[in-house]
Amino acid sequence: MSSELYHVKQQFVLGAYKTLINLTLPDPNSPTYTPTLLYQARAHIALNDPESALKLIPTDSENVAVKAAASLARYVSASQNVDKDMIDASLEELRDLAVEIEGDDEEVDDSDKALVRVLAGTAFARAGEIEEALETLGVDTEDLEAVSVIVQIYLSINRPDLAKKQFERSKRWAEDDTLLQLIESTIGLATGKDGYSNASSFYTEQLANPSLSSPHLLTARGVTRILKNEIQEAKSDLDESLEQQKDDSEAKAALIVAGGLGALKKPETEALWT
Repeated sequence: MSSELYHVKQQFVLGAYKTLINLTLPDPNSPTYTPTLLYQARAHIALNDPESALKLIPTDSENVAVKAAASLARYVSASQNVDKDMIDASLEELRDLAVEIEGDDEEVDDSDKALVRVLAGTAFARAGEIEEALETLGVDTEDLEAVSVIVQIYLSINRPDLAKKQFERSKRWAEDDTLLQLIESTIGLATGKDGYSNASSFYTEQLANPSLSSPHLLTARGVTRILKNEIQEAKSDLDESLEQQKDDSEAKAALIVAGGLGALKKPETEALWT
């Protein structure tokens, strides 16, 4: 992986979505063009802006991962508009792609196959199709992005034990990279392991990087500080997060909690509800 693409990946993994979408795409003939385009499209989707993702994605691409990104964007857009027919159609597109990559087509890169599974599994999980999502992702997978989604699914259904098993399993084969540390921190935040110290340290370490601007990490550290009863410090993180991404619902919700715990005056907390 080139240093440029590694930087793009890190921006995506750590939730620096706005920074990522503002990067200039490489030349279309560059080997990093499609991977960068996919990270940018996924960043738009993560920001709940699927229409911008669809504008970015070429409609004539034969790349299965690009097709899957477009289908996920259509699914998110249809969900926002409560368009049941489009929701069903986009999920079927992802099912077809998930079946297609199980063939022996040597022209399809393994990394593209893995990404199709991640994108399809993400859509299925969002649609409440938990078993289908886990089957698509593969609970025995050795793709770390898939493990990350699986862990999020298990935590969302209150199965931290299974999330921990996925993390422990992945440590046997995964490199000690940022995504692996993020998975560990996410589990720690959800379970309170070691008094949230590991999660707090990870978020602080990443936020110390001057080239990274991630409201997602600021919100995560803010939540961690609330749980550690560091209320004013939490407010500082959440204020900064909302300065960078003013409409972020998770940061607003966390700030309301911090406000209720004394970080804000009662009228200020009540104003956040309106």
